[in-house]
Amino acid sequence: MSATGLTDHHDEHEHHDDTDTCVFGFWIYIMTDCVLFGVLFATFAVLHDNSYNGFGLKTFLDLPYVLAETLFLLASSFTCGMAILGMYVKNKSRVITWLCFTLLLGLAFVAMEVNEFHHLILEGHGPSSSGEMSAFFTLVGTHGLHVSFGLFWMLIMIFQVAKCGLTKDTMRRLTFLGLFWAFLDVVWIFVYTVVYLIGGM
Repeated sequence: MSATGLTDHHDEHEHHDDTDTCVFGFWIYIMTDCVLFGVLFATFAVLHDNSYNGFGLKTFLDLPYVLAETLFLLASSFTCGMAILGMYVKNKSRVITWLCFTLLLGLAFVAMEVNEFHHLILEGHGPSSSGEMSAFFTLVGTHGLHVSFGLFWMLIMIFQVAKCGLTKDTMRRLTFLGLFWAFLDVVWIFVYTVVYLIGGM
């Protein structure tokens, strides 16, 4: 084999190893997030009845409002999936369009969550009001921070796809983004069920 052939084979091997490392690192991150949210759910379960003067979550949760919030996030999961499908057919404009829709829906979700927190704090039900509210703000807020990070990541990917197109690297990053966004949706289903439906009953 020629020297050029050896060099090409070596470069291909290094690129393959880099991809495997990225995939492994991404799943390690997802698993650590599972542990993090598991701890926060357990903390909320322990502190659920630790309320001040008997005024627990069920007193001031607005379930129809949170349902609308949930629908925004679930709709963003659909639009993100459409962006990934556009990636598979190598349709750059479709990917960017659906990512923009996902970005707007995610922003609406975060804005509604911030508004919910703002009103709770103004009414005197902030994180320091009870153990239950501290656990509530920590769990829901941590998920909100993850969504905010995902939106920032999404914005970067929109610019990368617009500038570089659907290269092998951008497609790999988009795949990770899609999996991360789906993970956040699954976590929110648990948050909505455990915190708002069961916790508010």
